[in-house]
This record gives sequence, structure tokens and C-alpha cells, in this order.
Amino acid sequence: MSRSVTVARAQLAARLRHHPEQDHSALRAELRALKLEQHVARTLAEFPPLTPEQRSRIAALLGGGGANA
Repeated sequence: MSRSVTVARAQLAARLRHHPEQDHSALRAELRALKLEQHVARTLAEFPPLTPEQRSRIAALLGGGGANA
């Protein structure tokens, strides 16, 4: 687990413990995004290099606007 995921998880846990009445949706969303980023990085490290077309399609899926579809 990356340091950023560990820190985000600890922050969420502390806020939940000390302020259970507050809305923690932003912290939960950030933790999910960090976990996704970690997963994508690990997955891409195992793949051969992507073609420009593949990169565009994947960027479009992520909302990066990389595809000219």
C-alpha cells in the first residue's frame, strides 16, 4: 500500500473516530481515487507499452478527453 493511501486511510479513520457526526464523503472519495490510482499504476507496469490509439481510448474512459471520438 502506498504512503498516500495509508495517510488518507488514517485521516479518514481519525475523523470518523473523533467526528462521527460530520460528512466524510470527500475523504472517502479521495481514498477511493488514491486506491484507483495505485491500482492503475500497478496494472500499467505489467503491460507492454500502449499505442497512441490505446492511450486515447483509455484517457477517454477516464474522462481525460484524450480521444477524438
